[in-house]
Amino acid sequence: KSLSRSSVRSRMSLKSPKAYNSLQKGAVIWDPKPLQVKKIFEALKKGLNEYLEAHQAELDYLSGRHKDTKRNSRLLCLGNNFSSPSLSPLVKQIRSVERYIRKLEFHISKVEELYEAYCIQCRLRDGATNMKHAFSLSPSTKASRESLVELYKNFQECTEDMCFIESALEVHLGEFHLKMKGLVGFARLCPGDQYEVFVRLGRQKWRLKGKIETDDSQTWDEEEKIFIPNLHEKFEIKVTELRGLATILVGVVTCDSINFFTTKPQAIIVDITELGTIKLQLEVLW
Repeated sequence: KSLSRSSVRSRMSLKSPKAYNSLQKGAVIWDPKPLQVKKIFEALKKGLNEYLEAHQAELDYLSGRHKDTKRNSRLLCLGNNFSSPSLSPLVKQIRSVERYIRKLEFHISKVEELYEAYCIQCRLRDGATNMKHAFSLSPSTKASRESLVELYKNFQECTEDMCFIESALEVHLGEFHLKMKGLVGFARLCPGDQYEVFVRLGRQKWRLKGKIETDDSQTWDEEEKIFIPNLHEKFEIKVTELRGLATILVGVVTCDSINFFTTKPQAIIVDITELGTIKLQLEVLW
């Protein structure tokens, strides 16, 4: 276990200390969430593999074009007796895609490495918990009390390591680009109505105001926002109607981000009211 923990800490030291400011000495360690981490890891790995497959298909297409161009160029050279023209734009594009593929492969391997280390610490933590329970059922002796103290120490160390790895994994989650597409409400939305939409993800916030125009179009003071994914937090969306100095709550909903880890932009429609009479439409690009 000491070797495993040392390996975890050495990897953590390579990252920016900003990513782990909540885990500095004396900070309260939160409770790890293995099931949530597993769901995010599987969604993240699937999304990264989708990107890898898409870029591999692009590389195959570009490589085929390159071969055809080289063949045609050789035939042209033989017929006209001059040197081959430069293929640098296509070659540069191929090399750029190859570099990006290597970067993605490294990214995937790093995520897998972190999750493997996380699972090891989780199993060690569960083992310490089971042994603590077994010792608590046995007659109390000096040896058993010393063992319980040591087990509690191991449990705390595993918990701390899991939290460090969770922070390291969050660094690899990328970004969510949210685009406001507007409210959908049919008869509930009337020209002149004004609304405020508040989106929160952990400590990240996005507040924007919009108005229903006479032609039923909508204008918003801000249309795009970047959010950094979080392992434990869900999106919280609050919509209020503005009437002069008064505000009327339309609805508050939460939205899990686990399905956002995909290559294609997604249109997200969220029911703001219980009956779905007013909906919020967003576009999410990871």
